[in-house]
Amino acid sequence: MRITTQRLALEPISLDYLESTYAYASDLETTHYMCFYPHDSIEETRAFIQSGMEEWGKEHPARYEFVVLEGERQVGSITLDRLEDGAVELTWILDKRYWGRGYAAEAARAVMAWSRDNADMHRFIAQCDSENEHSRRLMERLGMRRVPGIGKRKNRSSDEERLELTYELVI
Repeated sequence: MRITTQRLALEPISLDYLESTYAYASDLETTHYMCFYPHDSIEETRAFIQSGMEEWGKEHPARYEFVVLEGERQVGSITLDRLEDGAVELTWILDKRYWGRGYAAEAARAVMAWSRDNADMHRFIAQCDSENEHSRRLMERLGMRRVPGIGKRKNRSSDEERLELTYELVI
């Protein structure tokens, strides 16, 4: 299974991407605003990838973990998680070397279109740290609107509790 855009390809995560995933998943700058990062070891990244591969093997996956490729280089990953209320949580992470090129928006649009057409997913939510201006602006460019309420989050690399913003889009 492969989704292609003008510049990118998205495909199911696999251990072929262990080293490149670990490179950004363990980087403190790349993962600064993320709850479940940075990864402390390559074994943690291996377990994350294996979990994603197992989900892809199910008849009705609860999570779709894609690698995002520019040519043969992995630039990041994007995930769709089915939630109990029928919504789909959309998350992404890009290696800092590829920030500012529009890859996250391009990948998000492609995976949302795929999920609408192939997996009957129509309501998307995304969340971010209130200080993560880049993700906030990306959600707005995707047509997502902020929903009421502010949650709390503790980013894994920080000792402080932060505010979490939630955005939603129905397509």
